[in-house]
Formats: sequence, C-alpha cells, structure tokens
Amino acid sequence: MIDPPILNPSGEKLDFRFAPATGDHLKVGWIVILAHGVTGNLDRPVVADTAAALNRAGFDTLRFSFAGNGGSEGDFRQATITRETADLGAVIDAAAARYSRIAVVGHSMGAAVAVRRAAGDPRISALVSLAGMVDTKQFAETEFGDVTPDEGLMWDEPECPLSSAFMADLCESVRTVTPEAEKIRVPWLLVHGTADDVVLPADTRAIADSRGDSVDVRFIEGADHSFNEPEHKSMMTNAVADWLGKVASVDGA
Repeated sequence: MIDPPILNPSGEKLDFRFAPATGDHLKVGWIVILAHGVTGNLDRPVVADTAAALNRAGFDTLRFSFAGNGGSEGDFRQATITRETADLGAVIDAAAARYSRIAVVGHSMGAAVAVRRAAGDPRISALVSLAGMVDTKQFAETEFGDVTPDEGLMWDEPECPLSSAFMADLCESVRTVTPEAEKIRVPWLLVHGTADDVVLPADTRAIADSRGDSVDVRFIEGADHSFNEPEHKSMMTNAVADWLGKVASVDGA
C-alpha cells in the first residue's frame, strides 16, 4: 500500500492509483509503476489495462498522472520530459519506502521519461517501454512543427496547449534519449505496434539495433500507438505480464 500524498519537487500533489496483486502467485517485494504519455493520464486504457494485467499476474501496481495532467496539481504547459523525470523520482521515493524491487512501465513520452530515470536511478530493477519515444526532437517537430507554441494546441485538444517550454525541452534540452538508453543495465522490454504513426517503430528498432541481445523486443503486427484493438491490447498486456513475471522469478519472487 502507498499512502498519499505524493509530492513532486515543486510541492505539487500527484494523483495516483495503487492496486494490490491478485491471484495465487504473488510477486513479493515487487511493485510496478506505470507512466502515461503526452496528453495522457493514469486512466488511459493503455495504462489502466496494463496495470490490471499485472495485478492478475501477482504484481502490486501504482499508476499516476504527471504534474499538470489528469487529477494532478500543476500546469500542463510545464509538463516536459525533464520535469516529468523528477515527478517519476518522487513516485519512486514513495514506493521505495515499502518495496525492494521496482519496475517501471512507460508509454510513449512516459517511456522516454522512464529511460532517463532508469539510466541514473539504481532503485529501478526492470524497465518496459510501450511505443517508447526515443528521438524526442523528431517527434516534436513532426507532430507539432506547424503549431505556434504558446498559441496553438496539441492535436487540437482544448485542454492541451502547446507551450514553448515543451518544445524547447524536447528539441533542445533532450533531443534524444539514446545516450541514456546506452546506460540501462537492468532487464528491459520494448513493445511497439508496427502501425504506430505517432511514435514510429523506427525508434524501438534503433534501440534494438544498438543494444542487441541485451534488450527484449516485441513488435505487434498492425497495432497502433496505444494498442487500441482488443487483440493488440491483449497481446501487449500479456507480453508485459509474462516478461515481468519471468524477471521476478529469476530474482527469486
């Protein structure tokens, strides 16, 4: 159990949902933290459904909304990878007080955040990237290059203004998470749909090519960015739950 509140370094309260493991094969000492992507929140199906599958596989889970997203405090316009990396650190702080093994599952930009955190945080024991963003500069320019920062919206969503802070972080401060990816030394699973037109499968292939057999990769044929089709969602959640189950078993859980 994780007790509220969880505050990020700016003192903003982060909304989260803790769910205990079910079933007969509990992964004692393990918790899985799930991080959403751009314009998302803890209730997005790709996050919530993955958490539910992990609960059934014996894992406690904690899914949360980054500051400025969902029910969390903060300004959406400041929801950058750099700030969200600090948010994730605050969530790990809360989990580490009660758990000895922490896995992080990140979707889209949440996967980029998780990679940056895992590169320098020894408390993370396993990492999963779902449609993980790697080339952040290319993503920002492809998706929002024709939108005026501080005036326009992300994908025409009224609650998601495109800020200059967001664009500067992705295009100038971060640019790519490749350097951090090279530092990952824990078990790492990357899952990507071949029909993803938001974060291209090429991002995952680049990591697979550079890391070789040190990472596990699953491409789901025909799946979109959020694995929305029931068949694709089932294939993704099963892959994540099965893989993490094997990691935990090797660890002795």
